[in-house]
Amino acid sequence: MTSSKPPEITGIYRYPVKGLTPEPLPRAALTAGETLLADRRYAIENGPSGFDPDAPKWLPKPHFLMLQRDGWLAALQTHFDDASHVLTIRHNGAIAAQGNLETAEGRTAIEQFFATSYAGQIKGPPKVLTSPGHSFSDVARKVVSIINLASVRAIENMVDHPVHPLRFRANLYVEGWPAWHEFDLLDRTLAIGDVRLKVVKRIVRCAAVNVDPDTAERDLAIPQALQRRLGHGDCGIYAEVTAGGSIAVGDALMAEQPELL
Repeated sequence: MTSSKPPEITGIYRYPVKGLTPEPLPRAALTAGETLLADRRYAIENGPSGFDPDAPKWLPKPHFLMLQRDGWLAALQTHFDDASHVLTIRHNGAIAAQGNLETAEGRTAIEQFFATSYAGQIKGPPKVLTSPGHSFSDVARKVVSIINLASVRAIENMVDHPVHPLRFRANLYVEGWPAWHEFDLLDRTLAIGDVRLKVVKRIVRCAAVNVDPDTAERDLAIPQALQRRLGHGDCGIYAEVTAGGSIAVGDALMAEQPELL
C-alpha cells in the first residue's frame, strides 16, 4: 500500500566551518538568495590560497581543509556558538582548542591547534578565513543542499554496507520520496510552508562521502559504486531559496507543479 503522507524534512544541519562537524538544528530561518545561517561561514586555509576577505571570490575546496582529502577531520567534534562566535574543538571528548573566530586572538588559537597537532598532514600554514556574507560552499552560488534518504538506502544496497546519511553533509534530509526522485525535480520549485526553493543542480559526490563521520575511517567507495551501477556519481540536489521564511524538522515538503509553457 502506498502511503499518502507527504514527504517531510527529517533533519536540518549547518556546517559553520567548512570540513568540520555538522550541527543539527530543530528549525532554521531561510532568506531568499542565502544559505542557512552561518553555513560554511568559515574555512581553514590549507596553505596560501589568495583569498581576499575584502573582495571575496569563490575558490575550489582543495584550498581548504576538507574531508575529501583530510579524512582525519571527522575525528574532531566541533561546535560554533552564534552569540559568542566561539568555536570549540574536542578530540576524544576533551576540549583541544577554543577561540572566538571573529577575533585575531581566537583565530590564532584555532590555527595553532591545527599547525601543531596535524603538522604532517597539512600543506601549509592553516589560517581561519571569513568575510561578511561569504559562504565557502563547494559551489559558487548560495544554495541549500538536500539529500533523499531513500537514495541513501539504495546506496546501502549497492555497497552492501550501512551508510550514515551524514556522510553526505547536506542541509536538509528528506523522507518520503522514492529513491532518486530528487533528480526529477531539477528546475522545479519546492514548497515548505511559505518557503520556496528552486532546484538548480544535482550534486556530484567526491571522496568525502567515503569517510565514516563516526569513526573517521575511509571505509567505502561510494562515488565509484554510483558510477558503476548508475553511470554517474550524483546523489542529492542543490536548491536556491527564492522565498524566505522558517522551516522545522517535521515540516512537509512538496514539489509545485511546473508552469505550462
